[in-house]
Amino acid sequence: MPPMKFKAVIPAAGLGTRFLPATKAMPKEMLPVVDKPAIQYVVEEAVQAGIEDVLIIIGRNKNNLSNHFDSVPELEDKLRAKGDTSKLQKVMASSDLADIHFVRQGEPKGLGHAVLRAKAHVGTQSFAVLLGDDLIDERDVLLTTMLAEHERTGAAIVALMEVDPDQIHLYGAADVEATDNPDVVKVKGLVEKPQREDAPSNLAIIGRYVLSPAIFEVLERTQPGKGGEIQLTDALQEVAADPTGPGVYGVVFRGRRYDTGDRVDYIKAIVQLAADRDDLGPELRPWFKEFAAGL
Repeated sequence: MPPMKFKAVIPAAGLGTRFLPATKAMPKEMLPVVDKPAIQYVVEEAVQAGIEDVLIIIGRNKNNLSNHFDSVPELEDKLRAKGDTSKLQKVMASSDLADIHFVRQGEPKGLGHAVLRAKAHVGTQSFAVLLGDDLIDERDVLLTTMLAEHERTGAAIVALMEVDPDQIHLYGAADVEATDNPDVVKVKGLVEKPQREDAPSNLAIIGRYVLSPAIFEVLERTQPGKGGEIQLTDALQEVAADPTGPGVYGVVFRGRRYDTGDRVDYIKAIVQLAADRDDLGPELRPWFKEFAAGL
């Protein structure tokens, strides 16, 4: 059998209220992480895993997102005339990444509702969902493993990561059992943002999923949950509980993940990524040490 062909869905309709006033007129997904907007890292991750078709779910005042992935002939011509090939390549890279589409979510009814908005575009193909708050280091493999696991099992695949038990209330938590592969677990159940004492484990769902189109039928009957929103976690809980279906499996990620979901973690992500870069790290790392010594 030929390998499965996947599409990617990137929900980007959130208001980004934690970053106001910066996000008053700019989508949070366009906030720069060093010198690229956060969403470009996410699209690049999908492309690196072999996905060429990307659907971005947007909300109001998100035109900057589509503009970023469009070509800008006047800027490109100016850079070309100046002979600045380095900047020209960077400008053109975002518009040449993939076949990128956009659809509006309409009402902000939660992640499950945003994924459901992808139904017409996805059709009968399996697809990956990548959330922009989680940046996965390009040197560490995650999505490729998840796609392969979905292809092997037909199951819904979630990315899991061990977190401090005191932080589990910020995530969906997974109740799991081991498999023959230490990096893959069978998910028996999922709980959205439990208190520490109610959490089935400290394995948190991070922002990567691989799903079959069967999830849309489940989402269509999923009632609003926490926060009055349609939760993807609730739909996956139903899939995990179905004894006749392929179920849900988790890929345990032990690599480098950068959380850009709040201001402190966003700053940490920038520092970590910049320090690791060959063009910035040699100058920044000694300065970090000097700065930290003076605190």
